[in-house]
Amino acid sequence: MKRVPAGQVHSVYRHGKPVRLLQPGTHVVLPLLDRVGHRIDLGGRTLRFDASAAVTQPLLGTVYWQVLEPERADAVIEQADQLIREGVLDALHADSDAVQDERREVAARLKCSLNKHLRERGVMVTRVELEAA
Repeated sequence: MKRVPAGQVHSVYRHGKPVRLLQPGTHVVLPLLDRVGHRIDLGGRTLRFDASAAVTQPLLGTVYWQVLEPERADAVIEQADQLIREGVLDALHADSDAVQDERREVAARLKCSLNKHLRERGVMVTRVELEAA
């Protein structure tokens, strides 16, 4: 028996391949065949980043994100933080006016750029906050 708490989804793997997602509640899992691969929290998460390498002035920030589609996010959930960090750095490299513009405008463009790449993976950025270091 496997109990999944509210606000979470567990992915079940059999022979190393995803079989199903367990929604909140109590489920029967075969002990020797099935294993829980990921415990995906559906609530919001935060990620702090330092984008000093991407722009000339030191820039710190926080990205607030959450999983919207656990079936898609299961494959990338372990690398989600790294994907977001790389997305921030790539977006700031591409946006040469990032430091001169107002932080709210830069944060809005970052959020849009991150969501463009992450939505197809079942993850959505809900907010980006920037602060000068």
